[in-house]
Amino acid sequence: MWFLSNKVTVRDSGILEGFCDYHSHLLPGVDDGVEEMDETLQILREWQSVGVKEVWLTPHIMEDIPNEPAELKKRFVALQDCYHGNIKLNLAAEHMMDGLFMKNLNENDNPNLNLNDNLDENEKENEKRRTKDEEVRVKVKTKLLVETSFFIPPMNMEAIIDCVKNKGYEPILAHPERYQYMNKDDYRFWKRKGVLLQLNLPSLVGAYGPEEQYKAEWLLREGMYDYCGTDTHSLEQALFFLDSLISQKVVKKLRRLIQYQQVRNG
Repeated sequence: MWFLSNKVTVRDSGILEGFCDYHSHLLPGVDDGVEEMDETLQILREWQSVGVKEVWLTPHIMEDIPNEPAELKKRFVALQDCYHGNIKLNLAAEHMMDGLFMKNLNENDNPNLNLNDNLDENEKENEKRRTKDEEVRVKVKTKLLVETSFFIPPMNMEAIIDCVKNKGYEPILAHPERYQYMNKDDYRFWKRKGVLLQLNLPSLVGAYGPEEQYKAEWLLREGMYDYCGTDTHSLEQALFFLDSLISQKVVKKLRRLIQYQQVRNG
């Protein structure tokens, strides 16, 4: 089996040691992800066993799943009460760029949950800098995880992205390798527009199909990704990912991305 000699399981690769998962659906009972608290706790135990240090829970907010932030925060507190492991848990959301998103963005000037919502007081202090005469607060752009349909882009997607940025948010496009309508020129275009790209790690082991794996490997080689996530929806998905084989060459490139992610976020 010489052709497998350059591969290793994700579990044994070490790539999840110290890893921060920026995209998951582990908050139980709120969307198409994990349904029961028990399953969430099992997944977190698996993540802890391979060294994951931090997980962002990013439930959907979209027209079909119009989660309210207050209810999500209530369920997040319930999870925190039940979980006694070492992984740091944070709450944000994955926002579909649809009518509800634009309504929240335009009417409330706040699309609800984002990737800066859970900064603790020490982290907030790190957003400040001192000059000789006075303390000046540095404006830190709030990161917003956004997505589109897998098959077609939203109408006026460029205008939506511009609106997000004009409101002071930094858009992170979830799993771009999974969008069937996007090609290499599209990825280059969005990078030039200042959109950050988030890799779904399971794409690299063929979890969504060969085309998605090809795109993910190309984007990784080209250095176009900024963040990583697992997009885990169930224990079955988590175990499949951990026990899948991954190329050592891909592991090497992935380590560089994860290190860059860690440096970027302090």
